[in-house]
Amino acid sequence: MMSVFMYMILLTPLFTSSSVLVMQSAYLLILLIMIYMTNCLEFFGFISYNMGLDVYSYCLICLSFVIGSLMFISMVGCYSMSVFGFLNFLLTISLLINFSSLNFLYMYISFEFVLVPLMVLILGWGYQPERLMSGMYLFFYTAFASLPLLMLILYMSSMYNSLFFDYLILDSQLLLIHLVLVLVFMVKFPMYLVHYWLPKAHVQAPVSGSMILAGLMLKIGGYGLIRVVVIYEYLFIEYSYVWFSVSIVGSFLVGLVCLVQGDIKCLIAFSSVSHMGLVIMGLVTMSSWGLLGSYLLMLGHGFCSSGLFYMANMLYCRTLSRSFYLNKGLMAYIPSGSLIWFLLCVFNMSCPPSLNFISEFMILISIMSFWSYSFYWFVLISFMCACFSYYLYSYSFHGVYHNMYSFSSITVMEYLCVAIHLIPLTLIPVFMMNLL
Repeated sequence: MMSVFMYMILLTPLFTSSSVLVMQSAYLLILLIMIYMTNCLEFFGFISYNMGLDVYSYCLICLSFVIGSLMFISMVGCYSMSVFGFLNFLLTISLLINFSSLNFLYMYISFEFVLVPLMVLILGWGYQPERLMSGMYLFFYTAFASLPLLMLILYMSSMYNSLFFDYLILDSQLLLIHLVLVLVFMVKFPMYLVHYWLPKAHVQAPVSGSMILAGLMLKIGGYGLIRVVVIYEYLFIEYSYVWFSVSIVGSFLVGLVCLVQGDIKCLIAFSSVSHMGLVIMGLVTMSSWGLLGSYLLMLGHGFCSSGLFYMANMLYCRTLSRSFYLNKGLMAYIPSGSLIWFLLCVFNMSCPPSLNFISEFMILISIMSFWSYSFYWFVLISFMCACFSYYLYSYSFHGVYHNMYSFSSITVMEYLCVAIHLIPLTLIPVFMMNLL
């Protein structure tokens, strides 16, 4: 892993330039190829200086490089400031350290450091004055949940003289330790009841901030929960029904909230909360099907939600509004974008060609083994997901258009960025079927 980090450190001057954005994106894809060539799908590999890869971190690091490269593509023609590109580069490095850490303390430091460049992005390049309040929500939700975890990490270090994930096994039966260990990752998901920071941050963030929030930041919670389950199995078995109940009810209620949204980015942000509720349900069942389904849903949601935010920004750059009441009848102006928007909405509701369908099918099997009546809740959640995805497509591209619109068609660079979002959603299930 140190070769990858040295590669990125030596390229830091390149990422401070605002005139070679496409080259910066290409270098991140070269790093993706370097990670792809490693053989670490069975056990830890590529180990150096307390960093390494295994089956859980491998795909998430690949996702980080793909979304990171797409962030630089999304900046073409929109931003010319070198600081903006450097902050995106800093976010990518922080996420790479978080996903490749073999030490709990390393993971915690990178977990918290991600907040700094993200807040600078929101406060510096946000759209409206409300970005100050959204930055405060993001900071305090994360700080209040994560500071107790630092105390627990210090306690584990003094008790076990090690913070490596392979050596940490907690045997305490205190509910407080379980809450401290789990709540910080539930906030990052975010779980229902602690999700209010996500729509605020999404709405005020620039397009690259929304892409990395939806594509990668929410996956930190899932990755951390996977690591923590191995450390502390007993109390997860004992109290998993609490997180399961909150998530299954919250996913349905958030689906209802999506149907009354008037802002495109707000709807996509709330849909992420609903999907992350399914991920939590799959993880807390502690079954192999639930773990694999949740992991694949995190990957599928990373591509799908990031693509939706990118398309929403494309509409905003042309109509100067994110409102459903003004963005109507867009099929008459960008007919080529109608198919792309339709595919993203269909994949968001987990239709069969997509990776989301396979992952939700696995989650359904796991939650039915956990609680048989959860099938009816799952049907309601899937129905609400289909409703707000259809609402997102039909209200924006159909209907009576307004004559105030006047903009050009989609550029080739924008087609490329959206295509890179769509291709993995359809190719990964094909590779999985070949492996099976």
